[in-house]
Amino acid sequence: MELNQESIPVGDSKEERRQRKRFIMDFYKIWGTLHPQKQVFNKSLNDFVNVKHISVEETAGQASIRYKSTLAVMFLTEILANAVQKGIPKNSDPTKDNQKRFEKIIIMEYNKSEFGKIKLTVGVKRNTKEKVQYCITAIEND
Repeated sequence: MELNQESIPVGDSKEERRQRKRFIMDFYKIWGTLHPQKQVFNKSLNDFVNVKHISVEETAGQASIRYKSTLAVMFLTEILANAVQKGIPKNSDPTKDNQKRFEKIIIMEYNKSEFGKIKLTVGVKRNTKEKVQYCITAIEND
């Protein structure tokens, strides 16, 4: 198994993806300790983006698939603050259990210099209109 400097596995085996998932979950735990409000103000939305359990669950599941997406998660605060909305929000997919609590899904992008584009998905909760970070993944552009 090959590891990078941060000891994040770079390969595609099931074990390496499992270790990346654990890394992401641990990262969110530390981030939550450093950011007890668990929210960051986003300039493009002119509103706070909240980090909830669904944020960790969905991002750990999706971003752990690819090494570059795992690395992207490490820029969480920067992404939440600076991502820009792309297009108009779309309705959530009622067939996906994790999206049922959201009325809309907002696709955003953050262009991190010397890294590339990062996709931020934000869900808008049905009753409260609260914006919740749903997922973060790297957009392959190398």
